[in-house]
Parts: sequence; C-alpha cells; structure tokens
Amino acid sequence: MWLLLVLLQAAVLPAQPCEAPGEAAAVRALSARLLGLAADPARDPDPSVYLALRLAGNHHLPVEERYLARLRDVFQHHYGRSLQTAGRHHAAPHGHPQRDAVATKHSTYVSAKGEWPETGRLALYLLGLRASCPLLEPGPQRSLVTWLKYYLELDWAGSRRHGHPLTSYYQYSLGVLALCVHHKRVREEVIHRLLAAEHHGRFGHAGGSAMDTEAVAALAFTCLERERLVRAGLAVELQAATRRVRSRVVEAQGQDGFFGNVYSTPWAMQVFIATNTCRTQPAYDRAMSALLENLDAFTTSATMAQVLPVLHGRSYLDIPSMHCQEEPDTLMPIGPELPNEMPGNKTVQLVVECPEPQCPQHRVYDQMVPVPAAASLLHVLRAAAAQGPHNFTFGTQDTPQGPFLSSVLGLEALQRKRSYWQLLTAPSTSLQEGVADYRPRDGETLILRLSKW
Repeated sequence: MWLLLVLLQAAVLPAQPCEAPGEAAAVRALSARLLGLAADPARDPDPSVYLALRLAGNHHLPVEERYLARLRDVFQHHYGRSLQTAGRHHAAPHGHPQRDAVATKHSTYVSAKGEWPETGRLALYLLGLRASCPLLEPGPQRSLVTWLKYYLELDWAGSRRHGHPLTSYYQYSLGVLALCVHHKRVREEVIHRLLAAEHHGRFGHAGGSAMDTEAVAALAFTCLERERLVRAGLAVELQAATRRVRSRVVEAQGQDGFFGNVYSTPWAMQVFIATNTCRTQPAYDRAMSALLENLDAFTTSATMAQVLPVLHGRSYLDIPSMHCQEEPDTLMPIGPELPNEMPGNKTVQLVVECPEPQCPQHRVYDQMVPVPAAASLLHVLRAAAAQGPHNFTFGTQDTPQGPFLSSVLGLEALQRKRSYWQLLTAPSTSLQEGVADYRPRDGETLILRLSKW
C-alpha cells in the first residue's frame, strides 16, 4: 500500500535540476525509511538526519518538529550548562585563542571526554537550525555560533602547532561551512589554513585520499565566495581551490562510477550541485546511476542521511535559500526492516594488528571465531570475547552512527594521538560499514588494525 502511495505522490513534487532522473519513487521510499528511523525515540538524534529530512522534496512536518525538539534538548542543554559553568571558572569562549587552548584541557566547554572541540558535531547542528522551518529565534543560536567560532580557533591554533587541527580537516571544513551558512564572517587566518591544506594535499586519511574532506572544504570555499563574506582577492583563491577539488573528484572516479567509494560519492556530488555543474559534468550522471543501482548499500540512518540530499538534487548550500511556505506534508514513515534470519553457522578469522614500537609483536591476535550465519562484526567480537582462553577484549563508544570501536585488547584509539581502529577485510580492503552493520562472509578474514590518521 505504501509503495502505491509513493508512486502516486511522487508525480506532484517539483523537480530539482540535479535530482535522480525518473527515480522519484525509489528516492521517496528511502526518505520514508529514514523518517521511520527518525520517528523511533529509542535512537539518539543525529543532526545530519534532520538535515536530510529538511532537504528532501517531501516532509512529515510533525515528525521533523519532534526530531528538532530532541536535538535542541541535547545541544541547548549541553552548551547552555557549559556556558554557565565556563563563565564561573574560565574566560568566555571568545577570548584569546592560544591562551584558551591551554585552558580547555580542564574546562567544561569541550567535548564530552573533556579533551577536544566538537567542531563537526556542533557545525551540523547549526546547519540543522538554519534549515528549520520556521526559523527558530536567533537568541539561543548566537551562543552556539560563538562556541563554533571558538572551536575553530582551537582547531586553527592546533594546526599551527601540530600541522593539523585538533579534530580533523573534515570537521574544520564543516565548521567554516556552518558559519558561512549562518552568514557569519570567518577570520582570514582560519580560511587560509584550510586553503593551504587543500593546496598542499593534506586532506589524506590513513594513507589514502579523503574525498569527504575534499568535498566539504569545496562546499565551504564556494559558500564563502557566494555569500561575499571575503575580500575580492581571497574570493579568487577560493574559486581556484574549488575548481582544483572538482577536477580531482572527476579524476578519482572509478570504473564503478563512484568517487572514492559508494559512501564518499554523495559528498563529492554535492560539489557539482553547489557549483551548478551537475548538468554539464558527465561524471555526475555516471555517479548518480551508480548510486541508484546500489541504494541497498544505504541501510543505516547515517548513510541514508548522507545520500538523500543529492538524490533530491540538493546540497548543504541550498540551506540558506530554503523556503518553508506550503511544504508538501505527505511523507509517511516506513518502519525499519528486520534483518533476514539466515540458518546455520559460519567461521570468521579475526586478526588484530598493532604497529611497532607500541607492539613488538605486530599481529597480537589471530583466531577462528564460529558465529551464527547472520552475525555482524559486533557479534563476532562478542563471540571472540566469550570463547576463551585467548582473553580477547574490546570496547565501543555509542555514537549517532552506531557503536564505534574504541579499544581492542586494552589498546585504545585516542584522538590526541590521532589513532583509530581501522576495519578491513583481508588483505587490505577498508570496510565502509560499522561494526554493528557489517556482516562478514563464511571463511572471511577480518582485520582490526590500530592506525594513524
């Protein structure tokens, strides 16, 4: 019944120049599935999910309003409390950037672990606030914009000292983009640091290209130039940088049509949409066809939120020009599909690698782990911890994108050391899904590798 409703209502939606041609029903169904996940109060709210719902061609406004209220409870409560506490113990967040960078080690206005700025997470929330309809009162947003400026200053100071931001160039770019979308000026030194990173190829991640970071940086450059928030000379530099990124994106397209991989491709496609080149660039059409043939790869709320804006022909740069009058309010949520039960069992080889000199023995764990046939990687890890006598241990952190692998065999992935647990299938293919989503095949070798980024 819901599919018939999708087909009937898809015809009345206004077309966007860059949206998926002739695939309105499939795209609308994916939007409805994301809406179903958003309607589940047991799931933590994620600002990127709200952005995807707002940039869609059709809406369920009551669900979107409730989701925004949940986001507001999380962010306004956290930062409102932090502002009050910081005011009692430390300088305000718009103080001297280098002096404040030292103070943040023991302050209450940094990340939940008390160590690092939340540049990317706050940036996405501010983008979501700008996309809300009707727009919220500007009062509470002002303090959040101040926090984001402060976090960018910390990241900028960190890049001067360490050669990279305290968070990452991906988060740094999101911060610049969010301020631009709110029509807030960014210090030229902060912008120049991002330009220098683009020019010298510093966006790489774990030895590979970082298509997501390239794309978000290009969106930030395009926004700053379009909104006329920089002087003319700097605008010329930003235009040139965007053209370089766009050229690298085209060069990176594989035979499968993807830019990097299926999950990085939507970010790259936003660059063509934002620069009005989607209709003239054949690489864009090939990527759209590849996405439409692989929509079953987008099964989590995080990955759906990543792909839906481009399927609707929109980028994050469409947020400032959104009009909220008479928005179609006919989208109905579709509940999450239960995973298919698979009979039988499978055996997975689980390998843990750690680099020298931290681990003189490079391969610190290598065992066969029997699990049910439908088991995910997370189930494999739990089975390994239970089977003994090999004393396998691991830890995870909950995030809006699902559990994040934070420690294995007592070895922690620490942001201050720019380390993370890379998930691979042998011999060296990075997994594009998280530990709770990836379902290994029988006989597959999975590698957990402590890596630098």
